[in-house]
Amino acid sequence: MRFPRSSLAWLVGLTLMAPLAAAADEAGAPPPAKPSSCFQVSGFENWKAADAKTIYIRVNLNRYFRLDLSSTCPQLLWPGVYLVTKWHGSNLVCSPLDWDIQVAQNPGGVMGACIVKTMTALTPEEAAAIPKAFKP
Repeated sequence: MRFPRSSLAWLVGLTLMAPLAAAADEAGAPPPAKPSSCFQVSGFENWKAADAKTIYIRVNLNRYFRLDLSSTCPQLLWPGVYLVTKWHGSNLVCSPLDWDIQVAQNPGGVMGACIVKTMTALTPEEAAAIPKAFKP
């Protein structure tokens, strides 16, 4: 069977790229975000820190997510702190890369950045198991 040159080049390129794509998957490339893990920015309602590396958030009254931070963010435990969130691009939050969080104690005060490592959508059972003191 004969292929036109452009088709043959495309087929050869595809054949050569397949092992590279497989290697990227094996190297720990994150899987695509599941649609159920996403929420609209306008749905973000409240948050509470369980410790200096864990934030629970509530979205649209009854959805909960756990944000695990890449390092400690001690400002989360200070009295009277608030989150300053900046959203870039889309109005959907689907992954840790969508978060740009800073913590401040008072308006105009020094802010500390908190980098989100993982974002986990909680099941209703997991959300119910959040201790009352940490449930947003």
